[in-house]
Amino acid sequence: MIAAIPNIIGWLAISFATDSSFLYMGRLLEGFGVGIISYTVPVYIAEIAPQNLRGSLGSVNQLSVTLGIMLAYLLGLFVEWRILAVLGILPCTILIPGLFFIPESPRWLAKMGMTEDFETSLQVLRGFDADISIEVNEIKRSVASTTRRTTIRFADLKERRYWFPLMVGIGLLMLQQLSGINGVLFYSSTIFEAAAGVKSSNAATFGVGAIQVIATAVTTWLVDKAGRRLLLIVSSFGMTLSLLVVAVSFFLK
Repeated sequence: MIAAIPNIIGWLAISFATDSSFLYMGRLLEGFGVGIISYTVPVYIAEIAPQNLRGSLGSVNQLSVTLGIMLAYLLGLFVEWRILAVLGILPCTILIPGLFFIPESPRWLAKMGMTEDFETSLQVLRGFDADISIEVNEIKRSVASTTRRTTIRFADLKERRYWFPLMVGIGLLMLQQLSGINGVLFYSSTIFEAAAGVKSSNAATFGVGAIQVIATAVTTWLVDKAGRRLLLIVSSFGMTLSLLVVAVSFFLK
């Protein structure tokens, strides 16, 4: 709910911008709001999802992101950027009242010691006819186990046993951003014009968004079947090949 406010203000600043300073301010506010949402939404989904569906439902978040990107590309074919910015306010205005109708995370309530609220929230999520006794006990054991663990201090990261998982986690985050995907998405129209000489570059950009949606949908279906590691290997290989094709296209141009 808090994240929706800077998003709304940011889109308003962009849509009514009179100079570049408004665009920078709007983009900064958008980044702040999206940053909060990007962290909170996956955590909330993971905490409310049944264990057997946690991977698939977690992937739905990224699927929604790609659908939003594709929709923005599609609308960009027909409306100017100021109107597109105004349309960006609509999901935020729906989000604020909609949040009053969804329950709080059961795991967070259990962690805060709100046992009665925790069981009520879980019952609402699973359905009033569902037997939640087994899951209630599992969550209680999980929260109790987490509470008993010693808090890891920053200085503890110097210990060798933390090096490998820390490098894997940070490495995946860094390499994902450095893979070039954001550059391709932001400048896809320019890339199609400059490298491939495509006349209808905006339509081609919409094609990029559509392919991204299809790939994410397939991944959502496969994530609990094929495993995370294999999907990371395949996607990394595909991104490497794609960037190589783009680089060769610019070179030959």
